[in-house]
Amino acid sequence: MIHIRKPVNFTDARGDIVDAFVSRPFEHGVLIRSKKGAVRGNHFHQESLQCDFVITGRMAVFSRKAGSDTIEECVVGPNDWTEWEKGEAHEFIALDDDVVFMSFVSGVRGGEAYEKDTYRLPVALHELAGKTVDQILARETT
Repeated sequence: MIHIRKPVNFTDARGDIVDAFVSRPFEHGVLIRSKKGAVRGNHFHQESLQCDFVITGRMAVFSRKAGSDTIEECVVGPNDWTEWEKGEAHEFIALDDDVVFMSFVSGVRGGEAYEKDTYRLPVALHELAGKTVDQILARETT
């Protein structure tokens, strides 16, 4: 997983401008809204490259590279950008009541073909890491 906190590129009295990405071709973009405790993803793509940009709220993120048993975990929030290698499993758990993020995809995954390159995991990554959603949410509120 690549995880980058994007800097504010411009600020004035009206607010801020943040470049989510520059000079990156994507074939599909989707806005996702999640409520606290919602689990998203828990899949991988063999042919598509997925990148995500958090607009509001925080999420616990779990990932596992293809062929590895190691599960990475981090918390992302506003202006955070993540990228997943082809074959890298990824999962998001909303930690706040109003999480909004964008997913950008290069490859066959989008629109009518949304499930064409989506391979669901039989066991959630957070469970493989030995955690429940309740434990993850409790940790983030203490």
